[in-house]
Amino acid sequence: MTEVTVPDLRGKLAVVTGASDGIGLGLAERLARAGAELVLPVRNASKGAAALERIRVNVPEAQVSTRVLDLASLASVETLADTLNAEGRPIHFLINNAGVMAPPVRHTTEDGYELQFGTNHLGHVALTGRLMPLLRAGQARVTTVTSSAARGGRIDWDDLQSEQRYSPVRAYNLSKLANLLFALELNRLSTAGEWGIVSNAAHPGTTLTNLYASGPNLGRTRPAPHEAIMKRLARWGVFVQSVDAGVLPLLYAATSRDARGGCLYGPDGLGQFTGSPTQLAIYKSARNEADAARLWQISERLTGVTFAAV
Repeated sequence: MTEVTVPDLRGKLAVVTGASDGIGLGLAERLARAGAELVLPVRNASKGAAALERIRVNVPEAQVSTRVLDLASLASVETLADTLNAEGRPIHFLINNAGVMAPPVRHTTEDGYELQFGTNHLGHVALTGRLMPLLRAGQARVTTVTSSAARGGRIDWDDLQSEQRYSPVRAYNLSKLANLLFALELNRLSTAGEWGIVSNAAHPGTTLTNLYASGPNLGRTRPAPHEAIMKRLARWGVFVQSVDAGVLPLLYAATSRDARGGCLYGPDGLGQFTGSPTQLAIYKSARNEADAARLWQISERLTGVTFAAV
């Protein structure tokens, strides 16, 4: 496994969503070790407090705080962004990491959007858009976490919210494809508009985290089979890696001087399940720039956040 050398991040501010556990928490701790000041927006206050305690125990000199954020509520996104904009600190790193995966039945966000599309994609679009003044001031690196599942993502323009047909995996794949398309389009627009932001995407491979329990168990009376399967594979050391390994592609994409905008990073192993961080070919499903532009326009309309206006 190739380790990632993180540059000195003292004096830099990083915002990491979904850092109360799993990949996000592992990433936040690595950033703290490099000297970055951290803002961790979390939905669950008690889990956020536990994350702060862990980071402060492991990195006693860490500068880290939490804020309230529910990505399934555009009002919550706006409130957080208003708070951070009022504080006025330039943001140097934004890692759009939080997400939900494959609930067995269709759920909706506070605003009525399918939960995975609304949380994984639209929530992060709105957050990034509303933080643009701080991102531009910090000449930020924006890393959006996607998944190898984006390879199987397909956009049904007539049913983005899975109202006509809901499949847990299909909706998840779509949300992760949307994450990747957003990251690529943000970099194209930043380059064209000279926004000074570098945007890329990364995925952690198959990493054993709470994601495999919280989403698939949402609405179930019995534990989903995903969790038991993942734990068994992890014990065998097959196709599943630890958080310490899974965080590396994200850490590389977000901090390495060699990581570029408009690129995708992930594990280099068989099937991109595990391995050392590397640059990956953009998935065929995400190569259509017209699709990315169309999704961008729809996302601005659905979130009410227009990037050109911020």
